[in-house]
Amino acid sequence: MISYGHKFSSTYRYGSYSPIDGDSFVWEVEGVSTKIFETYLNGLSQHRPEEFKIVVIDNAGFHSTKNITVPSNIFLLNIPAYSPELNPCEQVWAYMKTRFKNKVFNTMENFKNGCMKV
Repeated sequence: MISYGHKFSSTYRYGSYSPIDGDSFVWEVEGVSTKIFETYLNGLSQHRPEEFKIVVIDNAGFHSTKNITVPSNIFLLNIPAYSPELNPCEQVWAYMKTRFKNKVFNTMENFKNGCMKV
């Protein structure tokens, strides 16, 4: 007899990708918040710090810039609501989803290792 236990876990990825050379800066975190977003931007700012970065953001609540400091080498470009086709990074997330749909992982660690191989 096969035992079955339904379990749901989640993890989150923040990612920025260069359309010029494919370089990436990705963070895996255990949640989303404005504070985490601000910390991510600070980390991104230090990655190849000589570059000026344009980061496309949507209207997610944690992308709010009201109470955060955006590093001077980053410009946040807001896209209109309900227009994910304007965000190039959505293609990366779509690719990731097609690689992992209908797959079962025994542990979150196995899932994370699978993500690193893509």
